[in-house]
Formats: sequence, structure tokens, C-alpha cells
Amino acid sequence: MQTLYTLEARENEQKPGEDIRILQKHFDQTRQLFVYLIHFITEIARYAETDSRVRASKHLPSDQDKNVNIRLAGNEVLWKILEDTSFQKAVATDKPHLLINKEIVKKIYQELAETDEYKRYIHVEAREKKSEKDILSFIYTDLMLPNELFESHVEELFTNWDDDIEMLNQFLLAYLSKPQSVNFQDMLGKEKWDFAKGLLQTVLEKKEITMAFIKPKLKNWDAERIATLDMILMQMGVCEFLFFETIPPKVTINEYIDLAKDYSTEQSGHFVNGILDNIHKELVAENKMHKVNFKAAKF
Repeated sequence: MQTLYTLEARENEQKPGEDIRILQKHFDQTRQLFVYLIHFITEIARYAETDSRVRASKHLPSDQDKNVNIRLAGNEVLWKILEDTSFQKAVATDKPHLLINKEIVKKIYQELAETDEYKRYIHVEAREKKSEKDILSFIYTDLMLPNELFESHVEELFTNWDDDIEMLNQFLLAYLSKPQSVNFQDMLGKEKWDFAKGLLQTVLEKKEITMAFIKPKLKNWDAERIATLDMILMQMGVCEFLFFETIPPKVTINEYIDLAKDYSTEQSGHFVNGILDNIHKELVAENKMHKVNFKAAKF
């Protein structure tokens, strides 16, 4: 969807392979944001050691300064992440350490140190898998995400923050439950990449066919005045109806209703639903719901 919207907004003629390059760039941006969020969590956790050194180096350190608890810096989940070869390669490639705002890291750590969750964590002797994961999840969900300074900081670095954060929240929390479970060099996987690339190419190559189904359903609507994103979503939906055998039509309709609600206008969900549902009923009534690979299709 993002790639198609980018291409639609271009004034210049599309260059060969440009669609795939833009698609890859969008996936790369998502990976870079994911890596940065994980890196930020690890920096907050490791700041316990920094805080200990700074306070112990005071001219007249108090007993409290001399005995800063650094249990968090030894968090077992933290070190599984840091020792993950795949994550290390991603850090070397994306260089999140060059983007980090150390002052925000410090402030969030100081806020963490005052919480009841942190105080309970540092006073438990045994290292239990759940508590090790829970404290890192707490840092992310309760301290990083609600922090306006952090949000503004990340928004400046990553233009895809608003689009990707809801999906990445779930992905990141799952990762903390099972660190080292992600291949950062191939986060998408071949099957999903092939689907994304195939859907993109289908929409571009079959635009004339999809518009032939859509335009008659617009009735009093002027196709030129319909939101660009709504039109793209409807084209994608019709392509899934016709060319993607494994996707049930109801799933297609529901997915594009949700996308329209999330990314387009207030009325878009209802509008996209009406058009796609109408097209689907027509295809069924005329016995045209014979999904085929778009490259082999003849219309």
C-alpha cells in the first residue's frame, strides 16, 4: 500500500525495477526502526552500570552512591539479545548507536529507578525468566512509549513510526519473550516477500482490469475525486479476489476495511467495504471467482 501510494504520487515516469526498490526500502525502514527500539531498551538496561560509575566517582559519594544496584545490567534476556549474532550484524549495519539520545536514555532510566516494578525486581535474588522479560517489557511499554520526549525523538528519526509502531509493538514484545528468535537479516522471510512483491506487481500490471470492475460501482462518485488511498486499496482488494488463490474473499474485504479506517478518511472504511462487497457479489453471481496467478490470467 505504501509503495503504491508513493508511486502514485510520483510525477516522473516509473523506472524499471523502481517499484521493487521502493518496496524493499519500506521493509528496510521497518527493520531499522525495530532494531533501534531494541537497542534503546538495551541502553536503558545497561545504564545501571553507567549510573553506578558516575555516582561512585563523586567527590564525596554517599553510601547510596557507592551501592547502586546494577542487577538490571546483568539481565539474562538483555544478554541473550546482546550476544545474538544476528542482532549484532543488524547493529553493525544500521548503526543505531549513532542515533541514540543519551539524555533521554538517562531520564527514562532515572524514572525507571523510582518505580515499584524496578524496586521489586532488584530485590529478588533468583533470576527467573519471566521477571527478566517482564522488566524489559515494562521499560518499553510503560516508560518508553508514553514518554513524549522519546516519541518526538523517534518520529524525527523514522518517518514510518506512525505506520509501523502498532505492528512492531506486538513483534517486539514477542521477541522479548523469545530473544534470538528473529533473523534480522531476513525478517520478512521468502514467502511473505514473494507475496508482497507479487501483490505489488499484480496491482500495477492489472490496473486497467481492476478499474474496469471498480468504476461501474462508483455510481455518482467521480473517480478523480476519490481519495487516492481508497482507490489503491480497492485495486488491491480486486486483485486479491481475482489472482490470489489462498486468500478467502471475506478476509480480503475485512483487511482492506481495516486499512481504510486506519490510513484514510473517516468514511473510507464504509466506502471501501461497499465497493469491494459489491464487486465480490457480482463476481460470484457471474461465476467469475476463478482465482488464477496474475501472470497466467487472460481477461
